Amino acid sequence: MKNKEYTSFIKMIEYIDKSIKYTANYSFEQFCKDDKTVDATVFAISQIGELVKNISIDTMQKYSFIEWKMIKGLRNRIVHDYEGISLKNIWYVLNYDMIDLKEQLLKIIEIEKED
Repeated sequence: MKNKEYTSFIKMIEYIDKSIKYTANYSFEQFCKDDKTVDATVFAISQIGELVKNISIDTMQKYSFIEWKMIKGLRNRIVHDYEGISLKNIWYVLNYDMIDLKEQLLKIIEIEKED
């Protein structure tokens, strides 16, 4: 794994941790009413998608269990249609996909350390 990819994985994990921290102990209703938290978490998600650009096609193929295209697609949707994003979808991503993605990224880092 290239150093830039490793750094990108670490940054992705940091953004995941931030988004989880921002929404800790929130209900969906509280989340929707808190513009700062919505903005912060949506920004963190978009940054994760931006960091995918630093991952090589070889690495994406090697770790195809991660939905790389979906992550980039969500980033594009956020950046190009911010007002049109569904907070229900964002909430789902925050509460389900982010935790899985973090585990997958940590798994990749561990595998790459062994190689």
